[in-house]
Amino acid sequence: MNKSSSKILPLQKKSHKSLVLLISAALFSSALVLPQQAHAGFPFSIGSKQLPSLAPMIEKVTPTVVSVSVKGTHEVKQNIPDAFKFFFGQGQQKRGPQEKPFKGLGSGVIIDAKEGYIVTNYHVIHEADKIEITLKDGRQFTAKKLGADAESDIALLQIEADDLHAIKIADSNNLRVGDFSVAIGSPFGLGQTVTFGIISALGRSGLNIENFENFIQTDAAINPGNSGGALVNLNGELIGINTAILGPGGGNVGIGFAIPSSMVKNLVDQIVEFGEVHRGVLGVAGRSIDSDIAKAMDLKTTQGGFVQEVTPDSAAAQAGIKAGDVITKVNGKAIKSFAELRGRIGSIGAGKKVKITVIRNNGEERVFTVKLKRNESVNVEAKNIHPAFKGAKLENNDTGPGVKISEVTPKTNAAYVGLKANDIIIGINRKPINNITELRKTLKDHQGVFALNIKRGKNNLYIMIR
Repeated sequence: MNKSSSKILPLQKKSHKSLVLLISAALFSSALVLPQQAHAGFPFSIGSKQLPSLAPMIEKVTPTVVSVSVKGTHEVKQNIPDAFKFFFGQGQQKRGPQEKPFKGLGSGVIIDAKEGYIVTNYHVIHEADKIEITLKDGRQFTAKKLGADAESDIALLQIEADDLHAIKIADSNNLRVGDFSVAIGSPFGLGQTVTFGIISALGRSGLNIENFENFIQTDAAINPGNSGGALVNLNGELIGINTAILGPGGGNVGIGFAIPSSMVKNLVDQIVEFGEVHRGVLGVAGRSIDSDIAKAMDLKTTQGGFVQEVTPDSAAAQAGIKAGDVITKVNGKAIKSFAELRGRIGSIGAGKKVKITVIRNNGEERVFTVKLKRNESVNVEAKNIHPAFKGAKLENNDTGPGVKISEVTPKTNAAYVGLKANDIIIGINRKPINNITELRKTLKDHQGVFALNIKRGKNNLYIMIR
């Protein structure tokens, strides 16, 4: 691959272009026979006609895929060389960064019809001031962002609507290269489009698209605007969220990447429960195994993650993992590289137990049960819970019930209403609040004044929020 002529790009659509779709009839030939052990097969009838078609499955699944349009402003810095600043005057220099409006298009997938939960990519809704969802039936709704994770490029939205259809989520850990896949989204703003292909590779990482990578690669045609859309199997189950493409100029050349559904589910479950991602940390540093390392260390494997260092008092250290170990499996599933190990662990929540298989330098294979520790550097975006909390960072109180305010930025809504760092929210209108999930549900669509019960040091107080 010539890297100088190829680009890896997210799929959010920023401009409109015409597109010609070519579908090969040969793929649907009646001569195609699938082995019995395949995960899914073609539906070979439409009513009484014995013809191969994906239509019955597509008709069932497409109502779960939505179009996402966003509006907002982002900061634009003016990089004026010092030699030219004189010509722009002192006033121009003082103005500094400027806000520039933007619009964008992407896709999303309904995963919970009752709650109105929609999964999309973080890069689709990043910096958006308004998020609008368009269903397949044409209905439009303004969405609320419940939480997002930039490092894995996942965001969770919510709409209030009746008669929604949710997709069933498959276990992407069971995928195999060669399984059929169908991509559904809104490329180039054309509206809902369906393309067909296979799983080309699994566990793709090291692409520097996201911080935590464990991609499904597919040749099902995906293009700008497909971001956040569904990658499904022939049973109509979600196996991935489309997120990026690799190709000259950012166009489709049969190489697209999706975030595995199991990774998505782990992250979304954490956002629903905590309002944020409580990323688990293993506590090891290392690199991928290659033939040179395998030869130097006299290893019997050429794939896996070589542990160069174990952080003291980390989850790995407490479980018994040592420097020099080669990590080959996570929960019984093989890993090819250290980057894939990082991606797998990075989507598993703190406090979860995982089984780590290692090969010791004496050739012994051992399995360790590791309880992941929490990455303390993450906080929920409090403004998504209620505007009064804008400028505050919230986290579940580790020492008891309640929601801890870990930080308050000066001259923000949170500061003006009287919130302070280390305050603990323990109730609203005399109703106990045990965690961020309860805080979010209690304030959902709340109108009017409410009393925020705060524990500050040894004192209890109420702050009235309008």
